Amino acid sequence: MTVKLLHVGLGGWGQDWELNAIPPVVQFERVGWVDAHAPTLEIARKRLDLPTERCFASLEEAFSNVEADAVLITAPQVAHVPLAIEAMEAGKHVLVEKPFAISVDEAKLGVAVAEKTNRVLMVSQQYRHYPAVRKAAQIVREQRYGAVGTVRVDFRKWANSAPKAGHRHYLFPHPLIFDMAIHHFDLMRLILGREAVNVFARITDPAWSNFEDEAAAAITIEFEGGLVVSYRGSWLSPDRPTTWAGDWNIECERANIYFTSREGAEAGSKGDVVKVRELGKEEEALPLVTPRFHGRSAGLVAFAKAIATGDDAETSARDNLGSIALMEAAARAAASGKVEEVERTS
Repeated sequence: MTVKLLHVGLGGWGQDWELNAIPPVVQFERVGWVDAHAPTLEIARKRLDLPTERCFASLEEAFSNVEADAVLITAPQVAHVPLAIEAMEAGKHVLVEKPFAISVDEAKLGVAVAEKTNRVLMVSQQYRHYPAVRKAAQIVREQRYGAVGTVRVDFRKWANSAPKAGHRHYLFPHPLIFDMAIHHFDLMRLILGREAVNVFARITDPAWSNFEDEAAAAITIEFEGGLVVSYRGSWLSPDRPTTWAGDWNIECERANIYFTSREGAEAGSKGDVVKVRELGKEEEALPLVTPRFHGRSAGLVAFAKAIATGDDAETSARDNLGSIALMEAAARAAASGKVEEVERTS
């Protein structure tokens, strides 16, 4: 089955999808491209050598000119849910970049339309689709080394060198919690198989941060059963950078599980590592299976399967409500300085 795909949102990240994520997945035929910002659309058209007659300023215009089965949304986050609803109401399946929404209430609007129209609404949570993540989740699920006691996650990058004036990343709303930690929150839910209950967050930005909102924070999350995850994330760290998925230490009854994942797009899954230190033994690296597809491409394969079978995708919008709820509560906690409850969504 070939899925005819419209792609909306052709900024730098959208163009990267076009160059690297979509081409390996043969189930999709791109039939049109959309961006409401004319200069961005023109830059993408020239860079990607797109046919002018298939480039459009709106989904409405695209739907009037080409036949499509599905829409990929890589537009700015504030447009995710409105665009998804427009597409589903036009009968299209939707794959949308993270964060799916900026609040649980907004996300629920999209889920309701998906269920009303019987369309697939799936979120691209690409960090799930790497071998170290899948191995760690399997080990925890099987309780291979006993129950999990506590978890530590560290994410560090340096992204503070550009001049402050006009730099887009500095202006993002919640550039750590919304733009990056959403990945890590989603992985916590996957690996632990539990939902978050409450969260405390302390912003740790130094005085020399160029970011408008938080770019560094220490966050403590309580999951079901009283399991506590300690998370430290920073766009402002001069320390050794972590991989994009971060450095994880999962302390179990009989061993510590360390893993790191997603070294970078060019590395594929080569930087994925899982190491186990059992009590009284030396640390051991575990073998990992190299997948045919990883990251966004693997997500596209899952999207095509959900369309073909009608089965719920692992990262369906309904499932993703749990990640959005944790993200939203963490942002509230960072602002209030108090422990905030995580909305129950299941």
